[in-house]
Amino acid sequence: MDRTVGLPPTASELEAMACRTLARLPDQFARHLGEVILQVEDFADRALLAQLGIDDAFGLTGVYEGLPLTERSIEHSGTMPDRIRLFRRPILDEWAERGDETLEHLVAHVVIHEIGHHFGLSDADMHALEDMAG
Repeated sequence: MDRTVGLPPTASELEAMACRTLARLPDQFARHLGEVILQVEDFADRALLAQLGIDDAFGLTGVYEGLPLTERSIEHSGTMPDRIRLFRRPILDEWAERGDETLEHLVAHVVIHEIGHHFGLSDADMHALEDMAG
């Protein structure tokens, strides 16, 4: 990534990292992402934090909003597209605290975790998907 030393990555830079992760997904997953929207914001809004019972905005790095593929039926056609929201500041904070991995790796981890919710995957399946996209 080409950026000035000392400046944190922008939302666009994090989005580019997330898109690279999506591009590395095995085809059996990538072809089913359909109209999932990817957004990067600085923080989750208060309503979302309250809905999830999270007090500290730094406690949420990403969220999947939508109906998992495993729960869909024809009755759900015409609904809003699913969305994955990544929260830049909490991701950067976690990256700084960990200090043992690249930011790209952490972003990939968060993206794959949220994609896992889209597919209705277990935590073990999410880890396997992360290994495949690595």
